Amino acid sequence: MRSTNYCRCAILCALFACSTAVVAEEVTGVVFHDINANGVFDAGEPPVAKVAVSNGEEVVLTDNQGKYALTLNDMGIVFVIKPGNWAVPVDPETRAPRGYYIHRPEGSPPLKFGGISPTGPLPENINFPLRPQAEAEPFKMLCLGDSQTRNLEEVNYLAQDLVADVVGTDASFGVTLGDIVFNDLSVFLPMAQATGMIGIPWHYVPGNHDMDFDAPTWQQTYETYQSVFGPPYYAFEYAKTHIFVLNNIRWSVEAGEYHGEFGERQRNFIANYLAHVPKERLLMFLMHIPVMSVDDRNEFFALFADYPKAVSLSAHWHRHEHYLLGSEDGWPGKEPHHHVVHGTACGAWYRGHYDAVGIPQAVMDDGTPKGYSIITVNNGKYTMEYRATRRPPTYQMDIYAPAWVERDAVAEQEVIVNFFNGTPKCNLTMRVNDGPWVKMEQYRGHAPFYAELYQRQELFLQKVAGVRGLADADEKTIRKIEDEFRPVMGRGQPDPAETGHLWRAMLPDNARGGYNVIEVRAADMFGNTHKAVRYFRVD
Repeated sequence: MRSTNYCRCAILCALFACSTAVVAEEVTGVVFHDINANGVFDAGEPPVAKVAVSNGEEVVLTDNQGKYALTLNDMGIVFVIKPGNWAVPVDPETRAPRGYYIHRPEGSPPLKFGGISPTGPLPENINFPLRPQAEAEPFKMLCLGDSQTRNLEEVNYLAQDLVADVVGTDASFGVTLGDIVFNDLSVFLPMAQATGMIGIPWHYVPGNHDMDFDAPTWQQTYETYQSVFGPPYYAFEYAKTHIFVLNNIRWSVEAGEYHGEFGERQRNFIANYLAHVPKERLLMFLMHIPVMSVDDRNEFFALFADYPKAVSLSAHWHRHEHYLLGSEDGWPGKEPHHHVVHGTACGAWYRGHYDAVGIPQAVMDDGTPKGYSIITVNNGKYTMEYRATRRPPTYQMDIYAPAWVERDAVAEQEVIVNFFNGTPKCNLTMRVNDGPWVKMEQYRGHAPFYAELYQRQELFLQKVAGVRGLADADEKTIRKIEDEFRPVMGRGQPDPAETGHLWRAMLPDNARGGYNVIEVRAADMFGNTHKAVRYFRVD
């Protein structure tokens, strides 16, 4: 019976694939300076030479007349790679870039969320307009992990929490590192419209919750995504930095599950574009699944191992951590490769207690508050600042220490610092009052404030179960009680996870009676020093 069903599935997939397949055709066009900004190649508008154009695998440069020619493969897409000091059009509401053409003569196969509408015959020419823009260094970009809004209520959380926090930014553009929504793809447009209110061009990495799960083949799992955001992967240049927006999700229709993989065609695209990129340039690779969990990471690493300036960013794990990858991780370069698993805009999936204005606190399971980063690029180097939404920029760490200590127990107390943007290259020191600075030790463990938050949540649920005569309630019953109290306490916080951005040291014995102050200095890998204090009382 299973083999018969599999055969039927294979036949149906083949039929759908054939019905929507793009016949190989040659695509030609011109990349031009759109002087009057009408998107049309008008008489007298000059062509732009040496601009890269791609079909998702091949990359060609325009000639002196701005012309290009490519074969339209079965991806059915062609896009311009924005060069430095030029801008592509952006959607007026979502601010997503519009430097592409998608060819679906008969539209997508039948999909729950619609996919791409029929485009009809291939145009005679596909021209790409560009407008000059100044791209001086240093420049800033905003970066956030999963927005993962499951409905309009959560889009409103994003708007009031993150969008309101960054409107007026001097960043040049922003990026969401996948899981734009939470399976309901009808939320794509309102979510992107909310993000568009920030007012800067915005790039969207596809995530595992952004797929058409009813697609007949894995190649068609991002049809609805493409209808809103464009190519599932592409690249662009800003100033002298080359940025890759990548798709490392591979869905198995047969198994009904996904895994991390770039795939041969996408790797060929990266290689073909890098053939035009000087070795001294900074490369940024943006993806959803952390690169350590991607099946073909070694082949991916080999593409840029000889570029000394490269960084990659992902999200997916709903925590924030930096990794310096070496040979044990498959990285073949001389120096460690810096990979950032970025914290998320929705934090812990908009779970946890509501704050004073009704937005879930959603602290991530490593104790990091939901937020975003400001990445600054200058002369081939980058810095990264993490910002918790609706908190001052100085909020970079939590100091965990007892609020009250008996005099003879001071030296037995441990101070723990959760430095959210901490890396193995950080140096943390602390002192009490005006005493000497003491070096703190980095270690892996559970963030103590978050562990206590989780314990309070579980204690409440257990007490409710006890009052109801369910002292030995199983996990299913506890979760049912949790759901019942959602209007009061929100969705439950996830279990604590280990993190490496913790530092510890013992309290020195110079504390005096009454109130004392713990000062912490955190020197990060980018040359910045952050400070925080906590008070405790000795009796």
